[in-house]
Amino acid sequence: MAQIEKTQVENIDREIYDIKNEFTYDYKTNAGLTPEIIREISAQKNEPEWMLDFRLKSLEIYNKLDIPTWGADISELDMDNIVTYVKPKSGLNYSWDDVPDDIKNTFDSLGIVEADQKSLAGVGAQYDSEVVYHSIQENLIKKGVIYTDFETAVREHEDIIREYFMKLVPPTDHKFAALHGAVWSGGSFVYVPEGVHVDIPIQSYFRQNAPGTGQFEHTLIIVEKGASVHFIEGCSAPKYNVNNLHAGCVELHVKEDAYLRYSTIENWSKNMFNLNTKRALVDKNGTIEWVSGSFGSKVSYLYPMSILRGEGSKSEFTGITFAGEGQNLDTGTKVVMAAPNTSSNVNSKSISKSGGIATYRGLLKITPEARGAKATTNCESLMLDNESRSDTVPVIIIENDDVDIGHEATIGRISDETIFYLMSRGISEDEAKSMVVRGFAEPISKELPLEYSVEMNNLINLELKGTIG
Repeated sequence: MAQIEKTQVENIDREIYDIKNEFTYDYKTNAGLTPEIIREISAQKNEPEWMLDFRLKSLEIYNKLDIPTWGADISELDMDNIVTYVKPKSGLNYSWDDVPDDIKNTFDSLGIVEADQKSLAGVGAQYDSEVVYHSIQENLIKKGVIYTDFETAVREHEDIIREYFMKLVPPTDHKFAALHGAVWSGGSFVYVPEGVHVDIPIQSYFRQNAPGTGQFEHTLIIVEKGASVHFIEGCSAPKYNVNNLHAGCVELHVKEDAYLRYSTIENWSKNMFNLNTKRALVDKNGTIEWVSGSFGSKVSYLYPMSILRGEGSKSEFTGITFAGEGQNLDTGTKVVMAAPNTSSNVNSKSISKSGGIATYRGLLKITPEARGAKATTNCESLMLDNESRSDTVPVIIIENDDVDIGHEATIGRISDETIFYLMSRGISEDEAKSMVVRGFAEPISKELPLEYSVEMNNLINLELKGTIG
């Protein structure tokens, strides 16, 4: 009797994302973390003294804090072998024609250049440690919208940066927040004035090309009263045989009656430790919406957090994680409901295969002040073989008795009966399996703009083979 091959799904096709440029640079620090290296980074940026002081104090905090032991294993990450700053052979440009060909071609192949011309109100493109291209539509500038790289923001909007920089995510928060405070470089600053609606999304894309390095971009978005904006963040890197590190930081301030949607497609390579921190502070009747797709990295710690401090404020989280061979992706979300009549809705999905580990780790805290709070959490996991693993670790803390809370978690596999049924309707086996997985991911992809939905579906480029059994 012939052996029957089990249902299988191939790894994500990373051909576009694994294109490597020759590693060239204008300047880079030595590997490791020392006060001298911090001073080198600050000097390269010609920063004000207060920022250098902030970096050095963050380094002191970093050296005092322990590496977390509650999540995925990161013991292979050795900061003595990580270069924290690489300045590419390009300054900041405002025309793609001025960007060096190899860097421009990379962003072109990723679709950023075309998206900038057709479907975005502004684009920032970071290559290793510095932003190399930036644009914003003229009509937004006239309305008072600010969208710029973070170094320019420190120089030209110093008062705002000093007021908000790492106040929501202080260096004392955890060891890698402290690391970020010490060596941050690049990133985006967005300011939307009161009552202004940015109708077309803006996007920042972070590309890490250099092996054995870290990327530490900082994103600060302030949406004033009654304003709205949709910000898209994309990330990728080619795969190397040495470890890389990403420890970005995102701080979002959503003021009264304001709206912010923050969409992310993270597609780091499998030699990447992705230890990112994202947090939003939401005022009265404000809304934060997170749309998160995590497809790459060797290890991820990623838990976007919403702090609902204003009455009637809302948080929506829609996320999907795909963990393949050699990946341990520990993702989820945290919500603190600290005012009356706040609401939270979490919809999380994960797919694991070939021994990949996908963990949903969530926190829901409802304070005594949050009377009338409503929260629902729905976690669904799809395991594609017996080698893979999926865990759900929810923590729910309720400190008053006037709340409406719901939580549901399910774990399942692709049903071979479903595949057989679809094949009986004339659909090929490969397409049937793709339909099942695309249908599982559909609630997330429909939340993205069309071109990014297509990108996400491409990331779930599931090549199927074998027969059911």
